[in-house]
Amino acid sequence: MSRRIRALGAVLAIAAAPGVPAFAQTTELPAINVTSTDSSASLVSPNTAEARRQIEQTPGGVALVPDAAFKDTPALIIKDIVGFVPGVWAQPKWGDDTRLSIRGSSLSRNFHLRGIQLYLDGIPINTADGYGDFQEIDPSAYRYVEVYKGGNALRYGANSLGGAINLVTPTGRDASPFDVRLDTGSFGYVRSQASTAGAKGPFDWFVTGSAQSTDGYRDHSDGHGMRGSANVGYRVSDDFETRFYLNANTVRQRIPGSVTRASALNSPKAAAAGNVLLDQQRNIDTLRVANKSTLRLGDTTTLDVGLFGVDRHLMHPIFQWLDYRYADYGGFLRLNDERLLAGHRNRLVAGVNLHNGDIDNRQFANLPGAVKGALLSSSRDRSQNYSAYLENSFYVLPQLALVAGTQFLHAVRERKDRFLTNGDQSGSRSFDVWSPKLGVLWEDGAGRQVFANVSRSAEVPSFGENTFATSALSSIETQIATTYEIGTRGRMPDVTWDLAIYRAEIHNELQCLTNPSTPGACAVTNADRTVHQGIEAGLGVAVLKGIATQGDRVWLNVAYTFSDFRFDGDARYGNNQLPGAPRHYLKAEALYKHPSGFYAGPNVEWVPQAYYVDNANSLRTDAYALLNVRVGYDRGEQFSAYLEGRNLFDTRYIASASIAETANAASALFEPGTGRAIYAGIRYRM
Repeated sequence: MSRRIRALGAVLAIAAAPGVPAFAQTTELPAINVTSTDSSASLVSPNTAEARRQIEQTPGGVALVPDAAFKDTPALIIKDIVGFVPGVWAQPKWGDDTRLSIRGSSLSRNFHLRGIQLYLDGIPINTADGYGDFQEIDPSAYRYVEVYKGGNALRYGANSLGGAINLVTPTGRDASPFDVRLDTGSFGYVRSQASTAGAKGPFDWFVTGSAQSTDGYRDHSDGHGMRGSANVGYRVSDDFETRFYLNANTVRQRIPGSVTRASALNSPKAAAAGNVLLDQQRNIDTLRVANKSTLRLGDTTTLDVGLFGVDRHLMHPIFQWLDYRYADYGGFLRLNDERLLAGHRNRLVAGVNLHNGDIDNRQFANLPGAVKGALLSSSRDRSQNYSAYLENSFYVLPQLALVAGTQFLHAVRERKDRFLTNGDQSGSRSFDVWSPKLGVLWEDGAGRQVFANVSRSAEVPSFGENTFATSALSSIETQIATTYEIGTRGRMPDVTWDLAIYRAEIHNELQCLTNPSTPGACAVTNADRTVHQGIEAGLGVAVLKGIATQGDRVWLNVAYTFSDFRFDGDARYGNNQLPGAPRHYLKAEALYKHPSGFYAGPNVEWVPQAYYVDNANSLRTDAYALLNVRVGYDRGEQFSAYLEGRNLFDTRYIASASIAETANAASALFEPGTGRAIYAGIRYRM
């Protein structure tokens, strides 16, 4: 408890420092209105300004990234969207695959994603058992992206250490009638994208599609894909709108594989020999359909209802030939209410979610050349998730809200083994978890906020951990985290800031705890107690103005993340650092912007200290610094263009790493970063 008091004391000292708004400063707050009254805006899908207003009512770490922050770049992967969000560690592996972690989530997941819920227009991208992937993400398609850290994702019912990321497409009411772009660059990269949108009477529509191909920086890393999204809305009345969504993707990607540290730094283009021999790939086809409807009840209440279904086929020749067919379905009901209660402002959010799924799981021998061999395993995996949540914000003062919330999750994981040659590995587990939250939010109505909260988050193991293959792998428990957080954020014409300090005390963290006699191996089970704590600091400021003409400026954008993740008195590893993420991570950009639309400036990415890749703390990555630069033209009118250079000094570095319990120089755990690259793009919109 004393550590928590000291941590909160440090935060309060920061909050009292110059530049943080004083509580004595007051500004009249806006009138209560749960949704925009603009009849030309969508009820189901808020525009960027309304979405920012809603997300900043959260007493904790959240962020909204508008498309202006990433659409004048190549926007290759999710890192290009969330790279300047403090607390987010997103590093490329190969193709679209990324090492994504928020506040140290999913560090032990060496393949794909766990611990962060991904959404597309509020509809889950993750499968029902919690597994996530990045190949369905098309950065060119989104109007804005919402980031909810940890227990702050309660609005969507998400409840994990990492929180949630929601990718939001435009509607026909806020998109250009016609928009087309072409991007090209190093290593054979080409992407074309086009969209059309419009509104006529009660109807509106938005359709976008993109095609992409690349030879890849590394050997055996070529890939291509096509992605498409569409939504059609119908405004039944001023207070009721329904919207239908369609998303389809087909992606084919070769996998170069992880290599040793020496290979990553000395021969960064080389692929792992086994990946080449077996022609390892990750290929996926998906189709997602959904409907969301919003009913506005007066000026204070809205009711959101949604249904969705997803069909996904994974064709994944790796160490075995994985042939998985996923069928997910679900729905949600959410109530938002803002009104005066006993003369005080009150905001209530409550809802229920259902997300169930079925996996037809077949694994075959993978023969050289990615030839499907004999059947080696087969199972039917079913997941059920039922959750209910409630959060209430009561303004005891016009500017000060007390927040209380909770979520209940009932989850089932069931496997029916259909390949009994090696024994029956069927099994079933159910999980029931309560996750309460308490918080406080101060806001002055002029864009300045101070917040604090205590929240619990829970993460039920996926089939990637709870395999039922052995008794140990049939008894993995839910990961439970209690997080203490305090911070401030603000937005003014010449400065923005976002600061949060947090400490998460975790029981049963899903971690690599395997036989230490097998260097580089990792099978996930529960650790005893671990701690994730850190500082997330973002700053945007106009450092120079009126340099060449009235209205120009140099905008400095900085995102710094300090991460202290460690075991807490572990029987084997004591207080060792948890592997998989750097203690310090900095991104900064100084961009000159001219009122004519011209912009130019350098940016840097810096990991000043290597981080460990094993629990034993015996093997590290390598520190690195990258220099990038971009120049372009965008006046917000019809034509825009950019030119961007990345890793200009052609630095050899390790972009991401898998983790293990123990590792040595021969452990193949590292993915090299991309060398020097040049990208260019043009865009035309009406």
